[in-house]
Amino acid sequence: MSQRAEDVMERALLQVRELLESTVAMHRGRSLQEQVISVLENDYEVVLDAAQRLIESATESIDIVHARLLGSDENPLRTERGLIYSAAEGVAVRLLASPALLDEEFVREQLGRERPVAVRVAKVPPLQALIVDGRAALVVAESAVGRRASVIRVPEVLHTLHTLFESVWSNAVPAGERIVFGDRDRAALARQILGALQDGATDDVAARELAVSVRTYRRYVAEIMALLGANSRFQAGVRAAELGLLPR
Repeated sequence: MSQRAEDVMERALLQVRELLESTVAMHRGRSLQEQVISVLENDYEVVLDAAQRLIESATESIDIVHARLLGSDENPLRTERGLIYSAAEGVAVRLLASPALLDEEFVREQLGRERPVAVRVAKVPPLQALIVDGRAALVVAESAVGRRASVIRVPEVLHTLHTLFESVWSNAVPAGERIVFGDRDRAALARQILGALQDGATDDVAARELAVSVRTYRRYVAEIMALLGANSRFQAGVRAAELGLLPR
């Protein structure tokens, strides 16, 4: 994804945060029945309980952003992804994950499901969000007072969240492409080749480093480009970066 697209996401996330802060202040004095935004107790089990209720209430769609590292007090064994399967039959589920947080086992699990969760990968600003039917959202993000989790039913905030999700989703890479390299040895070789492309090494130098012929090296490059759906080496590098495949 281009730097410009990442800047757009950063601005959208800032808009979400600003809307959250202003809306919380605006509705702080309302009764529970009137509230359109509820700040949850700073307990991750409470957050997950709220997520489960929203997921179970979905009738059409569930969109999830998983791009925030969990804190030390948050249970990594129970996440929104683990609650997805409690959604009603027929509900379309999409999961957008950052490369570092993609659960490849979960992706493989979808391959054998009749109604798989659509999973894509993209560089996303730190955010954890669950959007249900476009009518409610659960957002966990950092604020001026630390981590804040809120259930939101404010049209303006929901619209911004939906716009953010759709813009990133349309440019994201299907997660299945990240694990298409097969076994560990083949994946390691692919990363070495991607690293050579990233460093701008000539085919002769890269082939010598890998102890293969130039012809074999070029065949490997062509195979990787095909796996990534790239038409050029540059495009292969961009897609590899999006998938978190490039060596550090």
